[in-house]
Amino acid sequence: MALPLHVVILAAGQGSRMKSHQPKVLHGVAGKPMLHHVIDTARTLNAAGIHGVIGHGAEQVRATTPAEDIQWALQSEQLGTGHAVAQALPNIPDEAQVLVLYGDVPLTRSDTLAKLVSDRDDILSILTVHLDNPDGYGRIVRNSAGEVQSIVEQKDATEEQKAIREVNTGILSIAGKHLKAWLPRLSNSNAQGEYYLTDIIAMAVTEGLKVEVAHPVTDFEVQGVNNRVQLAELERWYQRQQAIELMTAGATLMDPARLDVRGQLTVGSDVIIDVNVVFEGRVELADGVSIGPGCIIRDARIAKGAVVHAHSIIDGAEVGADAQVGPFARLRPGTVLAAHTKVGNFVETKKAVVGEGSKINHLSYVGDATLGAGVNVGAGTITCNYDGVNKYQTVLEDGVFVGSNTALVAPVTVAKGATIGAGSTITRDVSADELAVARGRQHNIPDWQKPRKKS
Repeated sequence: MALPLHVVILAAGQGSRMKSHQPKVLHGVAGKPMLHHVIDTARTLNAAGIHGVIGHGAEQVRATTPAEDIQWALQSEQLGTGHAVAQALPNIPDEAQVLVLYGDVPLTRSDTLAKLVSDRDDILSILTVHLDNPDGYGRIVRNSAGEVQSIVEQKDATEEQKAIREVNTGILSIAGKHLKAWLPRLSNSNAQGEYYLTDIIAMAVTEGLKVEVAHPVTDFEVQGVNNRVQLAELERWYQRQQAIELMTAGATLMDPARLDVRGQLTVGSDVIIDVNVVFEGRVELADGVSIGPGCIIRDARIAKGAVVHAHSIIDGAEVGADAQVGPFARLRPGTVLAAHTKVGNFVETKKAVVGEGSKINHLSYVGDATLGAGVNVGAGTITCNYDGVNKYQTVLEDGVFVGSNTALVAPVTVAKGATIGAGSTITRDVSADELAVARGRQHNIPDWQKPRKKS
């Protein structure tokens, strides 16, 4: 019978080399804290329990990580990895398989971890990697038969041991009963004066347990972050993987190195994405969508054939088939554009439902509004939807024409086929096919003397 899996995530370190007031594990990769990446991966393993060991900035970590399925343990003093794991043990049953992960190693694949976890309680599994430059890592010491005997930290290693290229990632799996027996026996008689979790490997060998080794697909899976340089390296590697997946799925990227995916992006075939585009949250791009340079798209669905021109922002919106957005447009949450619509340059929408074929070409704000089909909104039009306390609706029915520089003071309805004269302030409903003009009468004064500067 398989042992229930409990995952322990070590996230107590200060990360002094980050030069930050923020706990290291809250620094982000792809717009998400490193710790959250690790928690999300742990959840894919169907663990019976997930335990976070926190210390430096503990309250900030907990406040930033609202998760009912996490059991938190406090390491009030940072006395080493062995001491950290020990803080979580009271909440872990003896008959459990324990997987130890690290909050600053964010990109380990779930399938790599799955092959590390054993169903048996007489096996210790460790994740190792071969590095050309192993500086700073604990070395895997093997006997003449190639069997793992121990892990030696670099500061405690001999010159011969420092030449070993196989290193410890820190990620391991072992039955809970062994951890409870071994961790109290750890010693801090070493160069760091800490209780090393890695010392349990030698204990396992002494007691006759089998030590198995697994390897990641790539070194970046197990790369930890100690400073902002390493954080940037992980970010670019992650984004490169996202770019490869997108191109494999049928997207053309004008420059795969200038793309940021900070969430979940799905694409259809023949999608074109220009440079310096940022995707956040959940975004869907259907077949033939084209995204211009410098756009930010968040939590959005963009239908087949739509074009988003340069430097537009789409946030919590839906864009219909063959619609045109931008350049320099902003679609705020609740915006729904039907097919063949156009929202042009320097137009902002919010909670606006825009019917098929309607156009808001430039320099306008349309909020809390419903536009029918074939509506034309002239330049400089605004919906005055807020009185300082409440929001009100503007309705423009099918075929309405709104002249430039119009203010629509909600609540107001302009019925089908009506026309609004340019420069009007509309405060009352307009009936179907009416012309509404609401502006002061023009006065022309002859022989007007322009003001002159006083000497």
